[in-house]
Amino acid sequence: MSDDDIIITTMNDLPGYEIVEVYGEVFGLIVRARNAFGNIGASFRTIAGGEVKGYTKLLTDSRNHAVDRLKDSAREHGANAVIAMRFDCNDIGNVMSEVAAYGTAVTVRKAYAPPA
Repeated sequence: MSDDDIIITTMNDLPGYEIVEVYGEVFGLIVRARNAFGNIGASFRTIAGGEVKGYTKLLTDSRNHAVDRLKDSAREHGANAVIAMRFDCNDIGNVMSEVAAYGTAVTVRKAYAPPA
């Protein structure tokens, strides 16, 4: 299957599609840690202010990885879409970041549109 075989939306429905089966909650989870040098650099950045680009990249990559795992979980359930997708992020021990992508796995099909 291609990477684009799972439709993901933050909405509770999918315009133009009808939900034909609901499988329940699915999630993708990733936990990542920064290296000690990155943490020291980030500490200095909090004093001076501004974006901590290393953490921005870490969290962006983590979100993308969590979504990939969410898609894998949806496929394992037989779904072709995830509705009401959300992210949840937490720190673990001030050295690791947890990112979860979660939603409801469903099967959708194109809605019938009568001819005009």
